[in-house]
Amino acid sequence: MSSQQNSDWSATQYLKFGSERTRSVRDLLSQVPLSSPKHIIDLGCGPGNSTKVLAARYPNAQIMGMDSSPDMLEKARASLPGVRFVQADLSTYSPDSPVDLLFSNAVFHWLRNEERIQVMTRLIKTLPSGGVFAIQVPDNFYEPSHTLMRETAKFGPWSSILSNLKPELDPMPSPQVFYDSLKPLCKSVDIWHTHYHHILESPAAIVEWVKGTGLRPFIDPLDSEMKRGFLNSYLERITEAYPSLEDRRVMLTYPRLFLVAVRA
Repeated sequence: MSSQQNSDWSATQYLKFGSERTRSVRDLLSQVPLSSPKHIIDLGCGPGNSTKVLAARYPNAQIMGMDSSPDMLEKARASLPGVRFVQADLSTYSPDSPVDLLFSNAVFHWLRNEERIQVMTRLIKTLPSGGVFAIQVPDNFYEPSHTLMRETAKFGPWSSILSNLKPELDPMPSPQVFYDSLKPLCKSVDIWHTHYHHILESPAAIVEWVKGTGLRPFIDPLDSEMKRGFLNSYLERITEAYPSLEDRRVMLTYPRLFLVAVRA
């Protein structure tokens, strides 16, 4: 998970939608062209849900999870006591020994555009020939769930507090930018998008989903009263943007970008 937040992440909040969040892990791993890697690092392992999927596919591999969040790592260690987990910052981290697979689920979108490609290329350079760099990132900067965060931040008593903050994320570069940046280092670069359509119980469930991730930069700086006000205002907008389905639930469309690169 990101190392750019001032307060720690909540593994419990994140895992409220653990099944939905882990689906993309399996989809990414299904395209990794390695049959028996010996050493794997799960970059931004979070509470260990992605690490568990890696361990199930590669039971004989030596797997290490890395994350910046103490709470996430505590949850991961409890879930997988036989796996080594370390605390580190993605923006400066490098493996201390050769690795066959660098795997990352929903982490690189937390880096700013100016460092994202730089960190990716630096990590790919640590791989041996044939090593794999596989990542998945949300690509939902322009989805209502996220545009309405920025809109809510502009209106209300919290606006002066949030006005000097940078946007919570930068939009993803185009697939062409990723390809052109990474291909000089790689035999192949496979890139694709998947749009998930998660069926949630209510608009409030959408708010609960993003409270564990993208909404945090907006609500973390606020005191409890302003936080409640912000969340109520955001919920009103979400309710309007996500109409009820036939069964009174709602559909959260969630685009994700996938990339699997093989080192030359």
